[in-house]
Amino acid sequence: MSQYEPLRQPNSVAEKRPTPPPQPDFFMPAMPPLGLIHKLETKWWEYRRRRQFRRRFLPLLAHDDHILEDMGHHRDDILWASRLPLKEDAEQALEKRRASRKAA
Repeated sequence: MSQYEPLRQPNSVAEKRPTPPPQPDFFMPAMPPLGLIHKLETKWWEYRRRRQFRRRFLPLLAHDDHILEDMGHHRDDILWASRLPLKEDAEQALEKRRASRKAA
């Protein structure tokens, strides 16, 4: 990975959780179950977000604590976010914790 790799990646914080589909006025006989499709889409989104987090933040743990501090991260915060359940977005939780640490 080069030093310019983070610049090429899109900002994923703006990516929103999938919204449920609107309920149709009538159901066709061959219509797929919309709730099941939404649940599968949400699980896929959560899985992708967790993979993104692992790909971006876990390699930072190989660096020294001083370098992490220069980047604005703490080792404890990254480890805490990596242990969060899959339903919680680790990147957003890490940003909230980082903002609260800055405010304090």
